[in-house]
Amino acid sequence: MSWEYRAPVREMRYVIEELLGLPAQWAQLNAFAELDADTAVQVIEEAAKFAVEVVAPLNGPGDLEGCSWRDGAVGTPKGFRAAYQAFVAAGWPALACDPAVGGQGLPQVLNAALYEMLSAANHAWTMYPGLLHGAYECLHRHASPELQQRYLGPVVSGEWLSTMCLTEAHAGSDLGLLRTRAQPQPDGSVRLSGQKIFISGGEHDLTDNIVHLVLARLPDAPPGTKGISLFLAPKILPDGTRNALRCDGIEKKMGIKGSATCVMAFEGATGWIVGEPHRGLAAMFAMMNSARLHVALQGLALADNAHRNALRYAHERLQSRAPQRGDTAAPADPIVLHPAVRRSLLRQRVLVEGGRMLAYAAAHLLDLAEHAEDGALRRSAQDDAALLTPVLKAFLTDNGFALASDALQVFGGHGYTHDWGVEQCVRDARIAMVYEGTNQIQAIDLVVRKVLPDGGAKFFALLQRQRAALPPQARHAAAAQDWLARLESALRDTVAAAAGDAELPYRVADDLLRACGLALVAAAWARADAVSAERAAAGDAFHRAKCESAAHCFAQLEPEFAQALAQARAGRTPFAAIEAFDAA
Repeated sequence: MSWEYRAPVREMRYVIEELLGLPAQWAQLNAFAELDADTAVQVIEEAAKFAVEVVAPLNGPGDLEGCSWRDGAVGTPKGFRAAYQAFVAAGWPALACDPAVGGQGLPQVLNAALYEMLSAANHAWTMYPGLLHGAYECLHRHASPELQQRYLGPVVSGEWLSTMCLTEAHAGSDLGLLRTRAQPQPDGSVRLSGQKIFISGGEHDLTDNIVHLVLARLPDAPPGTKGISLFLAPKILPDGTRNALRCDGIEKKMGIKGSATCVMAFEGATGWIVGEPHRGLAAMFAMMNSARLHVALQGLALADNAHRNALRYAHERLQSRAPQRGDTAAPADPIVLHPAVRRSLLRQRVLVEGGRMLAYAAAHLLDLAEHAEDGALRRSAQDDAALLTPVLKAFLTDNGFALASDALQVFGGHGYTHDWGVEQCVRDARIAMVYEGTNQIQAIDLVVRKVLPDGGAKFFALLQRQRAALPPQARHAAAAQDWLARLESALRDTVAAAAGDAELPYRVADDLLRACGLALVAAAWARADAVSAERAAAGDAFHRAKCESAAHCFAQLEPEFAQALAQARAGRTPFAAIEAFDAA
């Protein structure tokens, strides 16, 4: 067999239509009142067709060819530019953007479905348009009318791609250490000087212009993150001349080799401020939060495709199994019948499909936060989305790499070779745990920055809403309630103990985030079981599989959930220091 991508349209429809009941919820929002289920399905099916027919065939060849760099110019793999032009011509970049600025005004859930399919089909190619919606959010909310008039339209349409220029070699994730400078000019512009690294799509041949969003310091900036401002610096200036910025090289990477990861030099480049001076992070976070949700979708997408290919392989691969009672010889069966393989595939299915339930619910929260007429609903949706962003980014990308590795194991030795495809999936998935804030940073963001400041009030309110959404008579409702209660208890203990041990939250953050992801998946599966129970009992195979997956979740993932909580409890004991050592 060969590696392939089949879009999980039926699974997407199940989450959108049956589990979340979004068409009925859209009808209650003025922004989507005219959107019906049939139109949403048509959008998903057309997106699937584009991902499968246009983008997926470029995945393996693009990995082998990679990008080229010469004298500051970057070439992308063969076919990438034509695929991107087709993407723009079809209007996909504008899917969830405001109609007032040229967008189609469709829900974030449909945009999430689009980018899940694109990432699964070709992660490297999807890196180029992956920041477009975040750039749109940033400019739409914070740019001056003049900048919006000049740049917002081409970003919404995808005519111009964008970047997020944060990282500097000496600073890494500590943005407070960045040194790039912005010198104000009499005409209101600035001159940017400095170097940025790890810039996805910093230079390429897909679009004629690139809109760089750059963090830098003004001359009067205070130290630390409070002194950072955000600037827009295009590759091509309004008068048609080339700006004073260039790509000094591209990284040779473990994965996503068709995505140009650039070192960018700004040598007096012309730019304009976005938002207020010294408040660049506030403006950039509109872009970063969107990017983090898209990275979570990357983890989900790669895990899903790895699982589907492993499942197909397991049905085709014949191997002898241990004799069963009454057998006189060990027959050769598809390895999907072997208990060890079946266990791995079932765990993959539970985490992949449960992850999709969480991701699409979070995308809908973004729509409620923007479009709900009730102010209290908008605020609670915004709070929940802010809390879930680090959970989803870390949880789904951890799963993306781990489950792709598990899928490789199903392939055995074949999986370790390029021709079978899964080894590329493993390599591509690994980066999602690192960029847009490492997963350790996401855990710290959740526990230290979002739970501790208000004593956990907003997070406990989120858990209460999770409990309220559980059908009381559902088969797994009591178990899901128990998981959520145990998670809340662990968080309350952490909040109380942190007052006397400032390092404690940092020691336990990773384990608490993992426990949170598992508890939310369990709650989602309890709801899915309730939704599917009647049709499963009537013999519907699709819904019977949902009920079987829910049962597997509660039977087989509970020890993993308990282990995460136990690790968090163990973290109450301070870690030993790592002493200096002589490497020789």
